[in-house]
Amino acid sequence: MGQSERLKAIVLRRTNYAEADRVLQLLTPKGRRSVIAKGVRRERSKLAGGIELFAICDVVIRSGRGDLGLLTSARLAAFYRHILEDYERMQFAYSAMKLVSAASENIDEPEWYFVLSQVLEQLNKPAVNQKLIETWFYMQYASLLGDELNLRTDVAAQMLAPDKKYMYDSAEKGLRLAEQGDLSADAIKLLRLIQAKPLVNVAQIGGITEVISACWLVARQHAAV
Repeated sequence: MGQSERLKAIVLRRTNYAEADRVLQLLTPKGRRSVIAKGVRRERSKLAGGIELFAICDVVIRSGRGDLGLLTSARLAAFYRHILEDYERMQFAYSAMKLVSAASENIDEPEWYFVLSQVLEQLNKPAVNQKLIETWFYMQYASLLGDELNLRTDVAAQMLAPDKKYMYDSAEKGLRLAEQGDLSADAIKLLRLIQAKPLVNVAQIGGITEVISACWLVARQHAAV
């Protein structure tokens, strides 16, 4: 008998296996887990309702032979149904999950779970600006890959000045002084908050309409997605 562990989990990928099983890639606060859910595709499976996408699941995993664990219990702790009601939010949720799935294969950091769980929770709230959520995700994604955007100095190693404007330099992967640049002091201030704070706090920031598009573009360019 293998040891069991109870974990919160986000389903990254589900792959049909054999007649009625599924192999699941799970993201947890302790890193990635690969598990097999036996008989989950049968009509009366007790596991089926507990492994939805766009959800936080409570799972029990028994260690098996090799890397593949056995899913022995699963129930939904939170199901973010509103994501399914908005096509653009659903598409971004899929995109974020795909990026995290690929990145966490190389860098298996528990932090990926906390990033993705925050993104799903806020995407489920229609009132929260989607570009703000996306900007936060791209900034965290780049940081976890060891490529945090420098918001202190420009590409010429000069301190960023509050009375100047900047643009993103893709070749140098940093901010360049530019008279016609889109990044004002307010945009840079917002980017600093987005980089430093949890998404639940960032989502409370008001008055971002004029600068969020410029912030989003920089974050997306820097994350190179």
